[in-house]
Amino acid sequence: MTQPSLWQPSATLTALRQRSSIIRQIRHFFEQRQVLEVETPAMSHASITDVHLHPFETLFVGPGAAMGKRLYLQTSPEFHMKRLLAAGSGCIFQLGKAFRNEECGRYHNPEFTMLEWYRIGFDQHQLMDELGELVQLVTGSEKAERMSYQEAFIRYLKVCPLEASLDELRAAGKGLGVDELLESEPCRDTILQLLFAYGVEPHIGQHRPQFIYHFPASQAALAQIGPEDSRVAERFELYFRGLELANGFHELADGKEQLARFEADNRQRQAMGLEVKPIDYHFIEALDAGFPDCSGVAVGIDRLIMLATGADSIAEVLAFDSNRA
Repeated sequence: MTQPSLWQPSATLTALRQRSSIIRQIRHFFEQRQVLEVETPAMSHASITDVHLHPFETLFVGPGAAMGKRLYLQTSPEFHMKRLLAAGSGCIFQLGKAFRNEECGRYHNPEFTMLEWYRIGFDQHQLMDELGELVQLVTGSEKAERMSYQEAFIRYLKVCPLEASLDELRAAGKGLGVDELLESEPCRDTILQLLFAYGVEPHIGQHRPQFIYHFPASQAALAQIGPEDSRVAERFELYFRGLELANGFHELADGKEQLARFEADNRQRQAMGLEVKPIDYHFIEALDAGFPDCSGVAVGIDRLIMLATGADSIAEVLAFDSNRA
C-alpha cells in the first residue's frame, strides 16, 4: 500500500476552517466578558518542578551567553501570566502554544494549543461555571455535572481516598489490571492516580462534561488548601467523553508556601533519579509582591476542538501533527 505523502496536512481543510471558527468563538467569549488577551514568552530561564511533566530544552548562544545558556520551552504560560496578574493586569486570557516532552498519540501532541485564563475574585466554583459555559458553547453539550474527588472514589471504587490506608487503596484496585503496579508502588499519590485513571475516569463525563473537584491536598500543585477541610485542595479537573480537558485552581498566593512546594518537588525528583529543575524565582517574587485573589484554568484546545468536530484523533484537528512537522 502506498504511504501518504507527509508534506500534506494531517487535518482536512474543512477541519481547519472549523478550528478557525472555534478559535474566533473563544476570543469573542472573553471579549464579551472584558477579559484581556495577553501573550507571554514561550521560552524561560526556569522550568516546572512537577515530577510528572517533562519540558523541552534548548540552548541560547548570544551576548552574555557565549558558552550557551539553557532555556526551557513552556509547558504552560502560567508563571508568566501570574506575574502579569501581580503587576495589576486584571483578568487575562491567553491562547498559545505549549510544549511537553511526553507521549505522542491519539490524544497527545508534544506541541499543542493551550487556553489559559485567570479571573480575579472568582473561587473555583465560579470558574467552573464559566468554563462550563464555554464548553457548552463550543461543543453544544449539556450542562456539566460536578462531583468531589472523594465522592467519585466512594461511588466507583468503594473507598475513601482521603482516609483509606495504602493496603485498603490497593485492595480497591483489584481487578483494574494494574495489580502489580499497585503492589509495588510505595507512593500514596501515585497509587491514587492509578486508581483514578483506571477506576474512576472510565465512568465520568461520558454523556455530559464532568467536573471533579477537591483533589487531595498532596496534589494541590499551585492551588490553595481548602479553608474548611485541610485534607483537600481547591483544585478541579474537567472530563468529557474520555478526555481530560482542563485543570484549574483557586490560586495559591503565598510565595513562601509555593517555594516550599517547588523545593519538595525537586527533592522528590532527586529521590527518583530525575534532574532537578531550576525554580522560577521571578514567579516567587511576584507572589511575594502581592498577588490578587483569583482562580485560573488551563484548557487543552486541540482536545476541545476534537470534541466539537467529532474527530477521532488530535492529528485530525492540527494542520501538521508531530509526525509531519
